Amino acid sequence: MPIEHPDILRKQLKEIHKWEKDQQKVWFWEKLGRLPFLILDKLTPAFIQRKIGVILDEIGSFIQTGGQYLTSQKHIIKQISKKVPEAEINDIEDIKKAPLSVMEEISTVMGKNRSHAATVQGATTGIGGILTLAIDIPAVLGLSLKTLQDIAVAYGYNPKVKKERIFIVKCLQLASADVVGKKSILQELDNYDQKMESHRNMLSQIQGWREVVYSYRDSFGWKKLLQMVPIAGILFGAITNRATIQELAETGNMLYKKRRIIERLEQHEKPETEIESSE
Repeated sequence: MPIEHPDILRKQLKEIHKWEKDQQKVWFWEKLGRLPFLILDKLTPAFIQRKIGVILDEIGSFIQTGGQYLTSQKHIIKQISKKVPEAEINDIEDIKKAPLSVMEEISTVMGKNRSHAATVQGATTGIGGILTLAIDIPAVLGLSLKTLQDIAVAYGYNPKVKKERIFIVKCLQLASADVVGKKSILQELDNYDQKMESHRNMLSQIQGWREVVYSYRDSFGWKKLLQMVPIAGILFGAITNRATIQELAETGNMLYKKRRIIERLEQHEKPETEIESSE
């Protein structure tokens, strides 16, 4: 039986629904988002463009194998185990026994740690302006995948499972999509666990990974514009990278928390259903 009372879970689910509605509001800056990258595509040397393409292809392989983007799985399990020693948490599956508040706390900490790393990354690549910006894009993409994997583990979901890696890329897509795209993605992710039971559905989700990656790259547009200026880009790179990972961590936290809440509400209701069917 889940730890939290159903009323507490429903209240938190209501807050997540409010957050989802806020995500679907139109922002003026979204209309300008792609402009800096039209400039970047014209000015960036061909060899750097090819390098970006290679690294983006590696992210595609993440869905298939998990790639090189490793999560802090053992560290997260250890941290949760310290918070709830009575639960005997030794692996990801055991994390499901932890209170939702502990999951959220660990998830928040991991998000903050990754945002600090992104700050350093942005400052470092901001030194060289437009040339190092081309290197910064795939680096932040990789850091984003690691952040979402950390959050997945914190909520008891295993990123080694392909279904979870697809969910991670969908979180990535949601954080970077325009208002129309956000509505569509949120609909896709609603009751995700039930929908992804279909093997055919899983394959269709995999096929769209490249579109996800390029939309994420283009979403950097207005945020990265000032990072193109050498030296001054140090400050802007640090700020924008930090904001990017913070936003992504919030998205991952909300969506994984929603899945865990729905699962626990179903566990609360299951005994009642079984009693009614027996009668």
